[in-house]
Amino acid sequence: MNKITRKEFIGKSAIALAVASLMKPDWLEAKEEKKSLEIGSIGFQSYIIRDLIGKDFPGTMKMMAELGYQSVEMCSPPGYITSGFGSLQNLKASEMKGIINDAGLSCVSCHYQFKELKDNLEDRMDFANELELDQMVISSFGLPKEANLDDWKKAADEANRLGEKSKTHGLPMVFHNHNLEFEKREGQMIYDVLLQRLDPALVKMQFQLWVVIDGYKAADYFRKYPGRFISAHLYDWAGVGKEQVAIGRGKTDWNDFFKACKTGGVKNTFVEMQLPLMKESAEYLKKLKG
Repeated sequence: MNKITRKEFIGKSAIALAVASLMKPDWLEAKEEKKSLEIGSIGFQSYIIRDLIGKDFPGTMKMMAELGYQSVEMCSPPGYITSGFGSLQNLKASEMKGIINDAGLSCVSCHYQFKELKDNLEDRMDFANELELDQMVISSFGLPKEANLDDWKKAADEANRLGEKSKTHGLPMVFHNHNLEFEKREGQMIYDVLLQRLDPALVKMQFQLWVVIDGYKAADYFRKYPGRFISAHLYDWAGVGKEQVAIGRGKTDWNDFFKACKTGGVKNTFVEMQLPLMKESAEYLKKLKG
């Protein structure tokens, strides 16, 4: 066996240590990957279970908490009175908050109809403040499919006016998209026009990921328009037709999504899929969160 001198041993050891310092073990890289993902509370949108909420609001909130959810995005009872939330219209905001909190959930966001905000903004802001919301979301402009770009621009201008008023109450106004906004009018995509027309100081965006079925990724928009977003609705897609699958089983790159969230400004995410997919989705997000 060849012997090496003490000097040679020290030299080779130094080289080995230097090489080792440049090579990170797989477990460490995986840990750093997890650390780079900033995932807030695991939330859900209440509209998906509106029928259950209408029958038993406290019980339904507890059920969702047991499925692994930590926060809920509500829908305004007066605005959604015929959509399953009518039984909540006589609840005070403090009572609603108490029921949500008693179930182990928090609530920082609520969807509103555009018309109810235009007609009853002061009342809705008072309710939102008492509920201790961080954002008021315009669920849709309610424009017909044949509306032209001028119609969309006028609606955006009105949203800016609402946002100017809600800002004085410490409540960011937010616009929620559907797939319709990713259609083109007069050669321009409606969503891009809205992003140009809406004042970023007055109206934030809530991105609905279901536009993935039309070929659009949330992460791309978060990077293209940094700081313009505040929340997102989560879906996962099987890649065929309009088939939804539980979060983590579809085509969405969730690592890329949550990395891009920081750039986009996203603070809250809410799963909005069929009830049978909700438990597995929460479990996946919990694992991803670490």
